[in-house]
Amino acid sequence: MRPQDIVILLAIISNKKKDWFIKDLANSLSISQSEVSESLNRSQVAGLIDHNKRRVNRHALYEFLQFGLPYVFPVQPGPVVSGVPTAHSHPLLKDKIISDQYYVWPEQGGPVRGFAIEPLYSKQVKAVKENSELYKLLAMVDVLRVGNRRETKLAIDILNSNILHEPSSEHHQD
Repeated sequence: MRPQDIVILLAIISNKKKDWFIKDLANSLSISQSEVSESLNRSQVAGLIDHNKRRVNRHALYEFLQFGLPYVFPVQPGPVVSGVPTAHSHPLLKDKIISDQYYVWPEQGGPVRGFAIEPLYSKQVKAVKENSELYKLLAMVDVLRVGNRRETKLAIDILNSNILHEPSSEHHQD
């Protein structure tokens, strides 16, 4: 697994359309089509997407995020920089978690200053600006990477309701 594999699977989940195409997924994430295809292959081997690479195995992904992600893709907050709020600094949790520490994905001229959290892949900030659902999911993933027990519980609940409760089928087209 590579960090962008998580982003790709969450992008599929955040897609509200029934059909999705590799080229559209690649464009929305600023990742090449071959990288998306290779990622889907890795996810299929890991059991995180079905053998046809059409449907995310939501339960397996949820379990991996909850129990494996902090160990496989840990992060140490970096220096204070400008950026896009993530983890408990995301607007969804900002009112629920009172903290003097803000976490951000670094971005030149970003709206908030906080401790830098390395995104799972380099174009993540650009991708979340175009997909608020993906932004929410990736920020909750960062809570799992850096949060304390209370923050993690809130993020797990949000991920549960957004990953395990499938609104409609996901289909894949080449």
